[in-house]
Amino acid sequence: VSQKKMIQTYSVFPNWSEGVQTQSDVVVQPYNSILTLKRLTLNADVVVVLDNTALNRIASERMRLENPTVGQINSIVSTVMAASTTTLRYPGYMNNDLVGLMASLIPSPRLHFLMTGYTPLTISDVEMNSIRKTTVLEVMRRLTQTKSIMVSASTKRGCYASILNIIQGEVEPTQIHKALSRIREKKLVNFIPWGPASIQVALSKKSPYVETAHKVSGLMLANHTCMRELFSRSITQFDRIIKRNAFVENYRKEPMFADNLDEFAYSRETVNELCEEYKACESADFLDYEPGRGSNDLSSVGPMGSVYSAP
Repeated sequence: VSQKKMIQTYSVFPNWSEGVQTQSDVVVQPYNSILTLKRLTLNADVVVVLDNTALNRIASERMRLENPTVGQINSIVSTVMAASTTTLRYPGYMNNDLVGLMASLIPSPRLHFLMTGYTPLTISDVEMNSIRKTTVLEVMRRLTQTKSIMVSASTKRGCYASILNIIQGEVEPTQIHKALSRIREKKLVNFIPWGPASIQVALSKKSPYVETAHKVSGLMLANHTCMRELFSRSITQFDRIIKRNAFVENYRKEPMFADNLDEFAYSRETVNELCEEYKACESADFLDYEPGRGSNDLSSVGPMGSVYSAP
């Protein structure tokens, strides 16, 4: 019997800000984003989303770096990647299987885009001196704050489908139970109405080769319905340039687009259905939801002035 294989990606989403300094210098970014989102939706099992806009915001606001470098931003990304695999690299009795770890975070096959949060953060030799308390409760509380989320979407809108906190350090199980009870009492998180409202916690050892000033650190991997905001922005930017048929000639040189530009239409349709499914996930009757039959009209101006719509 062959073992189940899982495709997990760490995908850095482009800048969404309208400012000149933060906009991408690639004019065809909306085309590339919509094509990539289709592949990530249909071909990946898990996508850990890291948003360039949010990463820059965290570096400047939380780390107090005036002009964060690419290396410093990449340091945040590598911290998340390393923390998300600690239970696999330092295995214990539980949570030592990637498939089992991620399966509970994904309510349906397409809704596999996970947001991340990490605290306390350090970049190279720069340390967040403002973070003093690193108790389990404080770490888990900060992980639920919007400013800690590495995605430019507000968790105050929508609800969580699932949450996994990976806590690193010497932690007693009683501390975890107390922290979960306090979070439940204060109602810090809002869960979907049709599923279990609980935060999963995985305990992990810290690397013996990396010295840190904090005894406890935490990574949050969460599936939240506000992720559709990112996909909606991709669709909006795509529609903005495709209606003018801007910069499509270079794509016609590729075999995929040699005969027509229908791949753009299929990609937009797939991403739009993904947005609809995330929106439907907030409803109590989500288990009866049929993909591709959302409430919004999917018709839009397509490539070369044609009109396409979902069947």
